[in-house]
Amino acid sequence: MGQKDITEKLLEDYNDVFADIVNVLLFRGNRIVKEESLKETKVKSQYKAEAGKLHEQERDVAKYWQEGNVLVAICGLENQTAEEKYMPLRVFSYDGASYRRQLLSENDENPIVPVVSLVLHFGMKKWSSPHNLKGVIDIPKELEPYVNDYKANIFNIAFLDDETVQMFQSDFRIVADFFVQKRKNKDYVPDKHKIKHVDEMLKLLQVLTGDDRYNVKFSETEKKED
Repeated sequence: MGQKDITEKLLEDYNDVFADIVNVLLFRGNRIVKEESLKETKVKSQYKAEAGKLHEQERDVAKYWQEGNVLVAICGLENQTAEEKYMPLRVFSYDGASYRRQLLSENDENPIVPVVSLVLHFGMKKWSSPHNLKGVIDIPKELEPYVNDYKANIFNIAFLDDETVQMFQSDFRIVADFFVQKRKNKDYVPDKHKIKHVDEMLKLLQVLTGDDRYNVKFSETEKKED
C-alpha cells in the first residue's frame, strides 16, 4: 500500500473522528455512535479472479460498532477525490466481503449485523456518476426485475451546508469547512476550532489537495500542544 493511501486514513481512523463523521452524515448530528463503542475490524479481504488467482481488496477505514457485548453494525469509510464510475460496484464488493466474513463465523451468539459504507467525496464538483448498481451495468429489459440493486452512500463534502459543517465536533469539522470554503470562495479562512490531531489532519489535507504547504513536520513536543 502506498504512502498516500496510508496517510489519508490516519485522521479518520481515530474513533472520535470516525464516530463524528457517522453521527453527522447519517444521524444529523445526534450522538448515536460513541467513540468508545467502536472497535477495530479487518479492512482487507480476498477474492478469486480469472484463472483462480487470489486478489486482495482493502477498504480505507472500517470499524465495528458495538454496544456492550452486542455487535450493532460494521461501518466503513471510503475517500474519493474524484468520481469513479464503478463506485457502487466497489462498495457492493466491500460490503459483500464483510457479510461473507460474518457468514463464515456465524453462530447464535454472533448474529449477522448490517454493513454500512460512506463514500466521502472531496471534489469541487458534485458527484454526477450513478449512485447505484443498476446505474453502472447494462441490464436486458427482460432481466431488470430480477437484478437486485445496491446503493452507494455518497456525500459531497464540499457541498455540505453550513449547519451540517457546524455539527461536526472533531477535527473533521475543519476538513469539511476547508473544502466548503474552497468551493465557495477559492480561499480559506480558518475558524478558532481547536485541533486535536494536528499532524494527521494536515497530512490528510496535503493528500486530498495535493498542496505540499500542508506537509509540515512537527516535533513530539509540538504534536502535544493545541
